[in-house]
Amino acid sequence: MNKIYLIMPGEISDRLSKMTDAATEGLDIDIIKDSYNIPDLRNKKIIFAVQLSDIGYNIPLFEILTKLSQRGREALRGSNGVIIINSSNELFTKSAAQDIIFKTNQMGCRFPGHPIVEAIEDLKNLRTWQKNLSLPLDDICIKLCRKLRKNFINDNPKIIKNPRIIVLHASTHETSNTLKLWKMTKKHLKNCEIEEYHVENGTIVDCKGCLYTTCMHYSEKKSCFYGGMITKELLPAIERADAVVWVCPNYNDAVSAKLMAVINRLTVLYRRTKFYKKTLFGIIVSGNSGSDSVSKQLIGALNINKSFRLPPYFSIMAIANDPDEIMNIQDIDEKAREFANNIMGEIKA
Repeated sequence: MNKIYLIMPGEISDRLSKMTDAATEGLDIDIIKDSYNIPDLRNKKIIFAVQLSDIGYNIPLFEILTKLSQRGREALRGSNGVIIINSSNELFTKSAAQDIIFKTNQMGCRFPGHPIVEAIEDLKNLRTWQKNLSLPLDDICIKLCRKLRKNFINDNPKIIKNPRIIVLHASTHETSNTLKLWKMTKKHLKNCEIEEYHVENGTIVDCKGCLYTTCMHYSEKKSCFYGGMITKELLPAIERADAVVWVCPNYNDAVSAKLMAVINRLTVLYRRTKFYKKTLFGIIVSGNSGSDSVSKQLIGALNINKSFRLPPYFSIMAIANDPDEIMNIQDIDEKAREFANNIMGEIKA
């Protein structure tokens, strides 16, 4: 078995120590505790073990990430990562994990679906698991860490030939710089089947938040409480897709309401089938700044929560405000071509 690199900087709590032991049991590990003498981490398997401070930071970890970023955009190319993370209060685990994933993904690290095990104060976040497993919360935490280890070690996906790609957007053709960036990307995509869906006003209603049993009832019937376009067209398209491209203009540093409604409504499909074999991509254009905020939202909702596989460099981001301004960005067509090549090289299962 190849060596696993465990990045575990700063002070480590007893709980995180136990989580780490479960996540690395039986593995040949090399521990990285600080930013000095970091080995070449390209084409490696990496576990990030993160203890957060009371205000949600781990300064030594970000010193390590800073040192890696100085090696350039390919510092983690070909590597695979997962995260175990502990907070002494109820906050910060998700936002910190999103930040770590985004930063390392921009350096070439990929992440499997459900790439984190998180522990918050009193393990309150695991009480839903307890309803099904009937175990003490501490035992559930360790069980999840062992499951993460097993899935991580066995995750060696292969490229899918002639993949099916679903593209979702809620933009108008006349004015959207984001949609234009997708079209610039699309012209470089070859040997694949592409379906585009425009999520229009009146075609989608946000999730009702049904009880688990109610959602499962509709899921088994391949339907949803609201029905409509999403159950007739979008969910079947996503179910048969190998990859989903989310075309996301930045709306107040967030995914647009209509696309967010699609993400929320995915739960009824998720109840029936997980998305580990589906790859996530994002095309994000901001008027001024904040594309990273939208990228992190996609990571949190779709990779961390809904189990989509996150490839390296999963999103292409740009700043364009006025109509057609995207066309004037230096080397934008070349960036779109590179992104298209990344899409075709990273649709795996």
